[in-house]
Amino acid sequence: MASKTLSNKNNLIVLYEDNHVIIVNKRAGDIVQGDKTGDKPLSDVVKEYIKEKYNKPGNVFLGTVHRLDRPTTGIIIFARTSKALPRLNKLFSEKKAQKTYWAVVNNKPPKSEDTLIHWLKKNPKNNKSYAHTKEVRDSKKAVLHYRVLKTLDNYVLLEINLETGRHHQIRSQLSSIGCIIKGDLKYGANRSNKDASIHLHARQIQFTHPVSKEDLNIIAPLPDDPVWNACLV
Repeated sequence: MASKTLSNKNNLIVLYEDNHVIIVNKRAGDIVQGDKTGDKPLSDVVKEYIKEKYNKPGNVFLGTVHRLDRPTTGIIIFARTSKALPRLNKLFSEKKAQKTYWAVVNNKPPKSEDTLIHWLKKNPKNNKSYAHTKEVRDSKKAVLHYRVLKTLDNYVLLEINLETGRHHQIRSQLSSIGCIIKGDLKYGANRSNKDASIHLHARQIQFTHPVSKEDLNIIAPLPDDPVWNACLV
């Protein structure tokens, strides 16, 4: 993927920031934390942004609260203080943050809205999760709720809410019912997107601020491409 499409401290899309929390809109191709690729992670980009904007000397504290897959876009929350980090971690572990995803898939699901329950088993060799209808060894229960938001010419827009946060959960579960996310070669798409993205977007999050106790409702604008744009028409 061309580096010009990735986030840097000058083009970072900040959705919310205060002394304790910063929320950004992740681009496709950004990795949230460092991995074996050696590519600069989004966490480092955010640190550079904070250091420059607030003229901070020395190292900048930043805590990663959750992740998104590299080809996925949307909301990522970071903690800016050691006070906020454990509180945000607790909030997520206790499922008190309500996350909503949008996905563009190739087929209309059997029902206009439904709950999917699978047992996912991860294969580390190909970094892929396989959905089973019954529990198998080393599998983890995965639950999501979806509803059809819009039917496009060639695709369908789904809204998804997760009850569990498993590896590649949305991608794997939707694929298992014949609803493959646009561009997701790993889970059965016929072709990739030009920018190596997939049409899965962390659209909205609602939670109580860990320090101020203010109720936050953050919505991440969609990437600018013809299919996502058609979802808003």
